[in-house]
Amino acid sequence: MKNKPATTDDYQRRINVVVEYIRTHLDGNIDLRTLAEVSSFSPCHFHRIVSAFLGEPVGEFIVRTRIETAARLLRYSDLPVSEIAYRVGYDAPSSLTKAFGRFFGISPTEYRTAKIFPPMSTVMPQAAEVRLSKPKIREIPEKPVAYIRAQGNYSKVDYCDCFTALWHYVKEHKLFSAGIENIVVYHNDPDISKADDLRCDVCLVVPKGPVAAGPVGVKTVGGGRYAVFTYTGPYAGLGGAYRKICREWLPDSGCELRDSPCFEKYLNNPDRVPAGKLKTEIYIPVK
Repeated sequence: MKNKPATTDDYQRRINVVVEYIRTHLDGNIDLRTLAEVSSFSPCHFHRIVSAFLGEPVGEFIVRTRIETAARLLRYSDLPVSEIAYRVGYDAPSSLTKAFGRFFGISPTEYRTAKIFPPMSTVMPQAAEVRLSKPKIREIPEKPVAYIRAQGNYSKVDYCDCFTALWHYVKEHKLFSAGIENIVVYHNDPDISKADDLRCDVCLVVPKGPVAAGPVGVKTVGGGRYAVFTYTGPYAGLGGAYRKICREWLPDSGCELRDSPCFEKYLNNPDRVPAGKLKTEIYIPVK
């Protein structure tokens, strides 16, 4: 099952390469694809892995590093605020002032002249307990699906309405059979893409073979080797489950991720089961 001798130390080394690249390129545009290349992580999963190790989204880490560097230059150099702004990647002093105020509550000029330097404010999310099974490595066949494309903030998508429409479609086209599955494929990372640009496909696996009709499209999902985890708990906790997988399981698993999206399979009905007992299978594509 193991494809390469990955270890936590190896992953940490790659994270260190990313951090060092960020710290030495603050004066330019830090492109996430470039960071994925220097880290040797799959571009499809780079952000999820690095964020799990850093404890915050990559974009937030970059902003915080820019502001930390600006604070040191304000404190220990005589450089003008405008020069400091350019050195840490802001195209105008006003942009630095806005970001600086978010972390310190005062402007760069006020910080430089302060008799007592205020501490940097960092609000890190509290890690909640995650009930996650040990993974099973499975070879998954391709899945013929009927799907509805949803766009926008994932937390505001009406998944129930989408699944209801899909089940109506199955009934209308007489496609009901054993083996129908409720899955969602997520195409964007909400920590990278703007909320309006997020896309996901709400799907029913239809063994009989779906046909496109109206807003319902058809395609194939899956195919290949996956590490399959079972998460128990409210859907709001799924982000924590992914972070646990990337931070604790992946580095020592010996597995390498494929450039293919993860997907989720929902095993029970949220209208009939308490949130704490909901079960979701998480499919992580591995080589």
